[in-house]
Amino acid sequence: ASLSFGLLSDAQYCDREPAGSRVYRSSKDKLAACVEDLNGQDLAFTIHLGVFIDAHGACLEALLPVYERLSMPHFHVLGNHDFDVEVDQKASIPGKLGMKARHYDFRRGGTRFIVLDGGDLSLYARPEGSAERALAEAMLEELEAAGAPNAQAWNGAVSPEQLDWLARTLAEAKTAGEKAIVFCHFPVYPPGAHNLWNDTEVIEVLEAGGSAVAYINGHNHAGDHAVKNGIHYLTVQGMVETGDTTAYAVVHVDAERLEVDGRGRQPDQELVYGAPDTR
Repeated sequence: ASLSFGLLSDAQYCDREPAGSRVYRSSKDKLAACVEDLNGQDLAFTIHLGVFIDAHGACLEALLPVYERLSMPHFHVLGNHDFDVEVDQKASIPGKLGMKARHYDFRRGGTRFIVLDGGDLSLYARPEGSAERALAEAMLEELEAAGAPNAQAWNGAVSPEQLDWLARTLAEAKTAGEKAIVFCHFPVYPPGAHNLWNDTEVIEVLEAGGSAVAYINGHNHAGDHAVKNGIHYLTVQGMVETGDTTAYAVVHVDAERLEVDGRGRQPDQELVYGAPDTR
């Protein structure tokens, strides 16, 4: 492999009683074991795909030191519950997660990694009275009127400005001869209740860019995988699910494929670039 990275999503830690299959308190120990495992691998970086906490600033303060024990560079993606903190703390969340920007990109070993902010337009991450909030409310209303399955207040959208940035970044990667892997908290394919509000627009940009080989996300804790027009859409299972099983992976990137070496409930998968459509 030209490089390997650690991948996890939806730790969703909180000091609260379990709800359904989500055992919030267990995530701290699961994350600690995951960090120990990943520190023993030769990884270029590790990334958490959002919903690091379930709620409350105190949960973030408790969990961050565990993630900070990672010995390689480590990144965050913004998810919906990451903003379920006290109102006066919302604006400080990206900074607390060590993010210099809400969406960003970086290069490692000839691959371009692109991180999207799927809550860019949302009801939870943007304050009342802001332009983004107004746009989010209008989008959600339109989807609700159309009876769309993803017309959910816990989803969000990528703003037009961020879509333009994504198109430019994918084009830059293509010019540089780099394959691009895109990370976001929210899925865009196949259609479903957890998807970004503007999933089809994001897919159009990915397909037009000519460099994207995979789009990797969390949010739907059950996990999923599909291929559309040669691009892999991988949903990572949520770490918070169950009291005793974990879910994360080490991903090996090479010239032809991504090898997903799963841990716990996350299956092993071989994602060959340009594979035929699955559905």
